[in-house]
Amino acid sequence: MKKIEYKWVALSCTSLGALFSVLSGSTLIIALPIIMKDLNADMNIIMWTVMIYMLIITILVPSIGRVADMIGRKKLFVSGFIVFTVGSILCGLSSVGWQLLIFRFIQSVGGALIVANSTPIVTDAFPKSELGMALGINSMIISVASVIGPILGGALVRIGWRFIFYFNIPIGLIGTIWAALQLKELNVLPEKQKFDWKGAIIFTSGMIALLLALTFGGFNGWTNIRVIELFISTFLLLGSFLFIEYRTDQPMLDLELFRTRILAFAYCSNLLNGIARGAIVFLFVFYFQGIKGINPVTSGILLAPFALSMMIMAPISGRLSDRFGSRELSSIGLFISALGMLGMIRISADSSVLELCGWMFLSGLGSGMFVSPNTNAIMGAVPVERRGIAAGVRSMMNNLGNVISIALSMAIISSSMKGGAMQRLFSGSHTVSNGIDANNFIAGLRKVFLISFIISILAAILSYLRGPQPKWQRNIERITDNTQL
Repeated sequence: MKKIEYKWVALSCTSLGALFSVLSGSTLIIALPIIMKDLNADMNIIMWTVMIYMLIITILVPSIGRVADMIGRKKLFVSGFIVFTVGSILCGLSSVGWQLLIFRFIQSVGGALIVANSTPIVTDAFPKSELGMALGINSMIISVASVIGPILGGALVRIGWRFIFYFNIPIGLIGTIWAALQLKELNVLPEKQKFDWKGAIIFTSGMIALLLALTFGGFNGWTNIRVIELFISTFLLLGSFLFIEYRTDQPMLDLELFRTRILAFAYCSNLLNGIARGAIVFLFVFYFQGIKGINPVTSGILLAPFALSMMIMAPISGRLSDRFGSRELSSIGLFISALGMLGMIRISADSSVLELCGWMFLSGLGSGMFVSPNTNAIMGAVPVERRGIAAGVRSMMNNLGNVISIALSMAIISSSMKGGAMQRLFSGSHTVSNGIDANNFIAGLRKVFLISFIISILAAILSYLRGPQPKWQRNIERITDNTQL
């Protein structure tokens, strides 16, 4: 029997990790209204149950990527499976909202360890000529999880929402054993490396301040003194972080990555794409269940087109980027995604479900055309010793975009609705398709989709404006070509 090449073994491990981490979030989101009622949790708890996962990944992935470059990727990846599994068990045992939030935090740490190391492991294992294809397969797996997650979540809710978390246990055990036995450390680890603890702490504090400002601003008003203080704190902390990183010999965030046009613009377009599409599924869950009064299983099925089209397009666009380059594919994909957002602006309480599914399909198709080529461009533009931090920054930008998307979307919607009305509407106990609360919610949705359309267009322009591949001088670890900003 012919031995399977290591690159495919590595891809199987990372694909299982992607399935593991994404499936948990996509199954959870469909159950949020039921969890809200069962745990008697308020809207802030429910929002943060979703956002904390993305927030922790945003905060930790760059640091983990840096640590992985120093000590190796395998042990951190395997640890991620273990921590995520333990966190899932604890989430399933939660009896009140704040417990779920804390245990979701533990789960998020495991997810960050998995996400931060998946792309570098694949990049190490595959030759550059096949990298786009491999990353496309990984993106396809993520899309598969996004497709089946809401449907599976709707089915598991009928048994009990806790089974959404218990379902992760066998996957976690299999993933832990398989990765521990099969993964290898392919690159020589550097010596005398230091971790930038000061930068990591200040960055974490700044991101927490930003998310708190966005969240509280939506519910308490943007002129609230505490919201203003949080925004000022965010500016000072993140400004200090950039200053420290610029002066540190071995920074957590390598600012050299942003000195070439291709990397800077690829990262920025990745961030903007996350902001544009990050809240789509989250908002449609509450639209289908709260406005339309549709049951969780059917709602899960109706959410599938967005992720399904991403699943179809991701490996195709990844393979095409290996042959023809990523610049045009990424840009066209973002324009297509923008057209989907434009169609969603017409949403109303009486909108055809099939029409909305069509616009979601189109938007997902465009995102799938963007993600794999953009990731290929980033990972192909850095030397092997910087792949961990490069992948970490990419994941950070994507998840930061998703977190900002949800926070801003809820801020826009909540500004035109009373807190009690939102609570009733989102818990599914106030289905009033013609009521003032529902009308205000729909008006907020239209604003969100309009902003998403504009942001997608900006992302497409930035994606197209990036330059040629940079030349790295590994011996002095700096960029010397004429693509510097």
